[in-house]
Amino acid sequence: MARKFFGTDGIRGLANGKITPELALKVGQAAGLVFHRGEHRHRVLIGKDTRLSGYMIENALVAGFTSIGMDVMLTGPIPTPGMAMLTRSMRCDIGVMISASHNAYEDNGIKLFGPDGYKLSDEVENAIEDLLAQDLSNRLAPPKAIGRAKRIEDAQARYIEFAKRTLPRNLELDGMRIVIDCAHGAGYKVAPEALFELGAEVIRIGVEPDGFNINRDLGSTEPAALQRKVRELRADIGIALDGDADRVLIVDEKGHVVDGDQLMALIAESWHQEGKLAQPGIVATIMSNLGLERHLGGFGLTLHRTAVGDRYVLEHMREHGFNVGGEQSGHIILSDHSTTGDGLIAALQVLAVVRRENRPVSELCHRFEPLPQILKNVKIRGGKPLADAGVTRAIEQVRARLGEGGRLVIRPSGTEPVIRVMAEGDDRDLVERVVDDVIEAISKAA
Repeated sequence: MARKFFGTDGIRGLANGKITPELALKVGQAAGLVFHRGEHRHRVLIGKDTRLSGYMIENALVAGFTSIGMDVMLTGPIPTPGMAMLTRSMRCDIGVMISASHNAYEDNGIKLFGPDGYKLSDEVENAIEDLLAQDLSNRLAPPKAIGRAKRIEDAQARYIEFAKRTLPRNLELDGMRIVIDCAHGAGYKVAPEALFELGAEVIRIGVEPDGFNINRDLGSTEPAALQRKVRELRADIGIALDGDADRVLIVDEKGHVVDGDQLMALIAESWHQEGKLAQPGIVATIMSNLGLERHLGGFGLTLHRTAVGDRYVLEHMREHGFNVGGEQSGHIILSDHSTTGDGLIAALQVLAVVRRENRPVSELCHRFEPLPQILKNVKIRGGKPLADAGVTRAIEQVRARLGEGGRLVIRPSGTEPVIRVMAEGDDRDLVERVVDDVIEAISKAA
């Protein structure tokens, strides 16, 4: 079925544009009805990031869930992975995260999780979509069965303790100077506190949310401020989270950014040496650098690729038994610990290696030399330019020129009227030329 509301990561859009109180109320009713299973008193857990519109959406969701007889527990600002963990830990029937991740404050979103802490399947989302189009007034709870709502005061402390327990009991961060950038987002309290409790000297930036500044010039999508602060204070490491703290990038002591590909390589090697890697390889997307694949191959490990999106990475991990996966952007999924990407837990795993090896982050985290990779977007006006004969011919010619030592990835954006063209290979000049050739062919057909 064609989906009006759900995208690849829940429902997302402009606050009071696509994401209205009316929609949020209806989502609460529809999701509550889909997860009404059995005669027990049903419960839903709702977390959020720090956007101004979170108050509006939170209250509308509460009205929706309570109107069909579900009790609601509210955590306040908490990372997406923390909300997913608590949904499972507190035996809730459904979990909801109000966030638009790395987007600016004007946007917001509604992410739904099942009682197992995993994001919903397409089938369940489709069932909710179907109910969103219906009049649900005849399915509301009678007055005596309307739900209650209350705030959970210790949700953040529970998540901090959970995150700390992913490390060996005797591991401490004493003597380490760490700069943590929380992007004025959902992790602004829990991430610095966890590092502090582990013994680190913590310098905090991006921890003063005002409802408007989430992700503004900070966080994993804008690491320049973190790079400056690490160099200025001669810190051992910098950690950058995004707005809902489900992704992470690292800055080494020299101020250089370490992306998700390098982090996956480090964790995979470490876990492989310790016998903790569930399969001889990891899962990443088609956008991960070919250098990562070659590097892992040197250790007898494979790289399994999926479509772009952490949900596809996780689906492949669950289906085939992998416990390390993620995206170049910094979504790192460590399924031994979490049911979704978790920026803090991934950062702690990196810190564990740094502490154990007692070597600088610049030596440990730069595991391989990335191949030249060029990504460009071409705007389209409609139609299906990728089906054009001239475009097909250009793509075939480019792949032949790149040979087995390179890759070409072409995909329509799921959020913008553009087609993304990415190529990589050993010869940067060749990579740039082939990307331009494909873009020129698409532009003529668009």
